[in-house]
Amino acid sequence: MKSKHISERNALFSLAIPMVLSNITVPLLGLVDTGVIGHLPHAYYLGATAVGSMIITFITWFCGFLRMSTSGLSAQAFGRKNASDSLIVLTRGLLVALVIGLLLIIFQVPYIQMSLWLSGGSEQVTTYAAQYSYIRIWGMPAALANLVILGWLLGMHKAKFAMWLLIVTNLVNLSLDLLFVLGFDWQVMGVATATLIAEYSGLLLGMYFTVKTLDLTPQALKAKLLDIKQQLLSKADFMPYVKLNRDIVIRTLCLEICFIFITFQGARLGDTVVAANAILMNFILLISFGLDGIAYGAEARVGRAKGMGSKVAMQTAVQTSLVYNLIFAGIYSLFFYFLGLEFIRLLSDIPEVIYFSSEFMPWIILLPVVACWCYLFDGIYIGLTQAAAMRNSMLFSTFICFFPTWFLLKGYGNHALWAALLIFMASRGITLMWHYYRNIEQFTAAEPSKENAC
Repeated sequence: MKSKHISERNALFSLAIPMVLSNITVPLLGLVDTGVIGHLPHAYYLGATAVGSMIITFITWFCGFLRMSTSGLSAQAFGRKNASDSLIVLTRGLLVALVIGLLLIIFQVPYIQMSLWLSGGSEQVTTYAAQYSYIRIWGMPAALANLVILGWLLGMHKAKFAMWLLIVTNLVNLSLDLLFVLGFDWQVMGVATATLIAEYSGLLLGMYFTVKTLDLTPQALKAKLLDIKQQLLSKADFMPYVKLNRDIVIRTLCLEICFIFITFQGARLGDTVVAANAILMNFILLISFGLDGIAYGAEARVGRAKGMGSKVAMQTAVQTSLVYNLIFAGIYSLFFYFLGLEFIRLLSDIPEVIYFSSEFMPWIILLPVVACWCYLFDGIYIGLTQAAAMRNSMLFSTFICFFPTWFLLKGYGNHALWAALLIFMASRGITLMWHYYRNIEQFTAAEPSKENAC
């Protein structure tokens, strides 16, 4: 048993470590964005970037089902050694991403205008947030396709390709950020343009990695696509995919509602509050993307185990992930305990923003050890493609925990928002852990596919 745990640890690390390293570049890019904008003379620039980013991020988070379902389904196909199923998962995801991206571009005006109205920010925040959003919306087809490619590479256990996809995309973004904002003085418009260009650069690199992973000649790839055409368009094959993604969409929508509520409610409390929350939200992203590296490894290994029909492999993957998930969370809490205030000073030199942000650092210090369980079990349930349980956990945590907590504590202002977020994260982890250990026997009950196409 010990050798199995060592082997699983090595396999998990081979997937998780590249993803931890690459995932950290995502919030680090957000920190650079915040730092560049945060040193402009007015807090409303930072507030506008936070609101505009949330308007666009709502879409990419809402469409997170593209990555999640692709990752879980491709990992199970990998476990079954079924190359045709894997290609179907990839192609179907890319087609859905393209359709959604084009629809967003067509209907960009009503979506952005309604979002700005709901945000309730000041005139300056609203003006610059609109500028940001109307640039970023044109990157949606590439951004959504990148979600599919990332999920597919993870499911196929190509963590190094996924790592380089994220690192290169974010390095392009970061470099252009500095050029456009500091060099060209484009302010908020510069941040948005840099991200737009980076998204299409990432798509080109992602397509290269996809072709390399498939390892097929153009003629062979064309023949494979013709072979799976019937299954792609078959209602019997497509409806389970729709059902899976429906539950993930509901789950993600609840998550989005909570984070948007924090951003918009902060905007109503004033420019200083929304600017401070923008800094703290970047810390949350730093935590979540780092811990998601372990979760990504878990979803690939658990999905593989389910595809194999092996309960032992699944339990070993889960137990190993739990241990290292807690270790990484503890490191994050210590990091913010000792260096959190220094990070705030790096991101803004506006005195009132620094003071207000530092007041809420205790919430950030607590967050990793409280939230690490929900991040990990999200990954486990993605690998199991048990989206209904994720949906139910999120509905309970949002409407029974988050909003009632905020309502009861709203007299404490911004502290109420952060207390509600902590309770929300804890509830997600507790409910999914309870469900997993209650239903563990059922997750590998089905026999694995006998197909062996690769």
